[in-house]
Amino acid sequence: MKKNELHTILGASGAIGQSVIAELKDKGMLIRAVGRQSKYGNEESVSADLLSQTDTEKAIKGSEFVYLCIGLEYKAEVWKRDWPIVMKNVIEACAKNKAVLIFLDNVYMYGPAPLSIPFDESHSCNPATGKGRVRQEIASMLLSEIKDGNVKGLIARSADFLGPRATNSVFYVSFLERMLKGKAPQSFLFPNVKHTYANTIDLGKALVALAGDERCLGQVWHLPVGDPISVEEMNELFNDVMGTSYRVSFVSPFMQKVIALMMPILKEFIEMLYQFKDEYIMSDAKFRNHFLDFKFTPYKEVVRAMVDSFRK
Repeated sequence: MKKNELHTILGASGAIGQSVIAELKDKGMLIRAVGRQSKYGNEESVSADLLSQTDTEKAIKGSEFVYLCIGLEYKAEVWKRDWPIVMKNVIEACAKNKAVLIFLDNVYMYGPAPLSIPFDESHSCNPATGKGRVRQEIASMLLSEIKDGNVKGLIARSADFLGPRATNSVFYVSFLERMLKGKAPQSFLFPNVKHTYANTIDLGKALVALAGDERCLGQVWHLPVGDPISVEEMNELFNDVMGTSYRVSFVSPFMQKVIALMMPILKEFIEMLYQFKDEYIMSDAKFRNHFLDFKFTPYKEVVRAMVDSFRK
């Protein structure tokens, strides 16, 4: 990457978008921050609706690298309606500008449960959920366009994450949010089950690293994760950082269904809970073997940064 090449971040206000911006600023790169707001720090900022082809083309015009890091409303019906449109608009705009597209994906398309331990980029994709099927559809759309030579790009898949500004982390809602109010944390996950997590500090660094290496184009990459860890072990890290001694309680499947009657958004989350019932260990070996010098930030440092970001 060259200093005069423009890096455009779609979804600049999100935790990962902000992490990408921080890494690019550290490298002295040209940055354009794109979102529904009109201003993001001191960077060139553009307000855009990616459901509009016109807005998308204006946002991406002149870019050499485009990071698609947006998050849509967490509803299967919204994803099914809007994600294919967003992906189509972004691919076409990137193709027109000969920009490299770095798509921040998740792992919802893998399945059915239980998955292989660990699972890597070659794992079968037979999603049993609505959101998983949407993710498979848009990933296939991008890979097809790359294979046909219409656009350059790659897919970077992240595990569930935690860290600064990660409001949609499973360790924020009903967990850290409660602890900051002096209440014991609750979890909708399952006790004594190991899971791998990515963190918002490292995800930005990893996305920029992938973008800067032409050998990574045209492929699917799992982004770095920490060692497998249980909810109870994560709770101890939060207690250690915050100087508390809370015990985490677990919401039973029955109570989850009861609460979901009052909070429809919870039904959307329950659909994905299969990822937490059994060990869910994501392999990042491909990334780590390619980027030998990449250092994963320890969970405790990530938890400390996450707590500090929300205390502020």
